[in-house]
Amino acid sequence: MSGASDERPDLEITRGTATEEELAALIAVVSDAYVQEASAAVVQEPRVSAWMRTQRPLRRPLRRDIPWGRFSG
Repeated sequence: MSGASDERPDLEITRGTATEEELAALIAVVSDAYVQEASAAVVQEPRVSAWMRTQRPLRRPLRRDIPWGRFSG
């Protein structure tokens, strides 16, 4: 597994006795499922162009809730 962290999950058998082959199969299946899930969980970064980075609003939007005239009412 190639990941950014070296954390490894703990595996504990709580019932029965597993053979070495069964444990190896379990580790292989869980490891493969983990790698597939980790690769599918990657979020694609939104692409921002140089134009979008330098673009800024010219002014704040008008507030429509404030009346325009001094004598409004």
